Amino acid sequence: MTKTENETGFISHLVELRKRLIHSFVFLFVFFIICYFFAEYLYGFLVEPYSKAVKNDGVERRLIFTALQETFLTYIKVSFFTAFFVTCPFILMQIWKFIAPGLYKHEKSAILPYLVLTPILFFLGGMLVYYLIMPLAIKFFLSFESTGLNTNLPIQLEAKVNEYLSLIMKLIFAFGLSFQLPVVLSLLARVGVVDSQFLKERRKYVVIIIFTAAAILTPPDPVTQIGLAIPLLILYELSIFSVNIIEKKAKNNA
Repeated sequence: MTKTENETGFISHLVELRKRLIHSFVFLFVFFIICYFFAEYLYGFLVEPYSKAVKNDGVERRLIFTALQETFLTYIKVSFFTAFFVTCPFILMQIWKFIAPGLYKHEKSAILPYLVLTPILFFLGGMLVYYLIMPLAIKFFLSFESTGLNTNLPIQLEAKVNEYLSLIMKLIFAFGLSFQLPVVLSLLARVGVVDSQFLKERRKYVVIIIFTAAAILTPPDPVTQIGLAIPLLILYELSIFSVNIIEKKAKNNA
């Protein structure tokens, strides 16, 4: 292949990448505009764990904002968050269409399941936050409220709109990304970086790393930290199992 042909091929790849990126950004922007019109309902959906957790506690609850632009910016954030969440499969599809022509058939069959599994695991992480971790965390934090008998003045939560949204978005992203652990370890096993024996021998170190990561990625409370660490430990064990399967298949094909 001549130098000119190499340059032509490189430019064509750049053009293809540019086209895929433009498609992804256009799709994301269109969904962002659509989501903005339903931002109030979307925010109401994200507030649902809080409203259910405090529903029967006998206290009149509300969410407040302390800056004129706070609610508007919150709706912008929730719109972008939802649009990105929805368009992730489409973006992954564009990535797949870009890299697929350069792969062999066996390479395609090896990578495609991970592209399908990635958004599913992210979604499962988000569901765990929404239906379990947030309600438990809210109950935990509200347990520190006081009626004022022992503190002279009552201590009562008045949650800010933006702060609540930032918390639940941070947790959903933290759990969603952390749930990619089996995908990462399986890919590393396929390229020969790790094997099942390596993962088994370093299990005790991984436990420490997981609890440290959970402490960094979540608020400083035991509920969310343990709520992230335990699923990650389970996923790590499942990763060892999946790496074992990959190794057996590789031996059979050898």
